[in-house]
Amino acid sequence: MTTKVEAIYEHGVLRPRRPLPLEDGTQVDVLILSEDKRKPVKKPRTPQDKRTPAQIMTEIAALPMESGGKEFSGRDHDRILYGAKGGR
Repeated sequence: MTTKVEAIYEHGVLRPRRPLPLEDGTQVDVLILSEDKRKPVKKPRTPQDKRTPAQIMTEIAALPMESGGKEFSGRDHDRILYGAKGGR
């Protein structure tokens, strides 16, 4: 069973904010996710951050399908995975 419980840490003890549906002596595993009250620091936005999804997709579509060099390309996929005969 998994139950999310809010608790307060006081004097070395976790104190649940509400009663738990457990019998006394029940052993449990505890995962602690502390709540950070500080405001996150905003990093300055760059022109790269201001692109719309349509602009990003246009940039992706403009990328070449094959590199033209000797490095790995999609054309080599089956040969590299399955050998010269294509795994047959």
